[in-house]
This record gives sequence, C-alpha cells and structure tokens, in this order.
Amino acid sequence: MKHLIKRIMNYHSFKFDRTKHLFFILVCTLFLFSVHSTTAQSFVYTPKNPAFGGNTFNYQWMLSSAQAQDTYKAPEISTDRYGYSSDPAKDFAESLNRQILSRLSREIITRQFGEGALEEGTYVLGDYQIDIGQAAGGISVTILDNSTGSTTTVSVPHF
Repeated sequence: MKHLIKRIMNYHSFKFDRTKHLFFILVCTLFLFSVHSTTAQSFVYTPKNPAFGGNTFNYQWMLSSAQAQDTYKAPEISTDRYGYSSDPAKDFAESLNRQILSRLSREIITRQFGEGALEEGTYVLGDYQIDIGQAAGGISVTILDNSTGSTTTVSVPHF
C-alpha cells in the first residue's frame, strides 16, 4: 500500500509539474507576443506624388520618368521669315468666305421670316457656287465649295 501511495504522489507531483510547465510556457509566449506587438508598426499609406501629399523631393524623379516615357512628338510648325505660321493670303480668302456665308445665312433668315423672298438663281461668290431654288416645303439652298468639291444643302420651310 505504501508503494501505491508513493506512486500516486509521484503521479500527482508529475502532473502538477507538468501544469506548471505548461503555464510557464503560456506566460512566456504571451510575454513574447506583447513585446513583439509594442515594436510592430501600423501600415500607413503615403503617396509618392507630391500633388497628392507625397514627398516634395519626388517631383524631379517623377517628372524625368514621365518625360522619358513620353513618345508623342509635336508636329513641326513651319514659319516663314516674318513669323507667319500660314499664308496670309490664304487666311484672308478663308476669312472672306466665312463672311460671305455668314452674310448669306443672315439674308436667308431675314427674307424667309421677313417680308421679302430670296431670288432664285445661281450665284458664284469666291470659292462657292450657291444655288437657290424652290423645294416642296420651302426654299432649298445648295452650297458647292469649288476648291474641295463638297456640297451642303439647306432646306428652309415656309411659314
């Protein structure tokens, strides 16, 4: 019986030592995690672009990187010795044509909605040939650009 009591005491002491041992390991593990958590850093995003709050010293690097990747080449502008980028005579002709068409459109609106009427016929003004005639619902104005060959037809209804 003595042996049995001794065995039981040894078993319980071993069991007691084992729980002490497990408790000690648990305390050490928790201690290591707490030490590690105090040294850990939080993840914070900081932008690189200075326009969005990033470091201002990144500006030159980002600009040179963007310029290195830029493959677009601006078209060459041909200028004459007076600094004109195009022919002044051609600019004058285009301006005159725009004024003629503007005047024609004002005349059409005034006569159509006013007292008089447009006279039918064919008119040549600069680079344009203008045909005015009667259509089913009103007046038809056909504008032919002699330089490009393009045609525009405008129908103005009667009111």
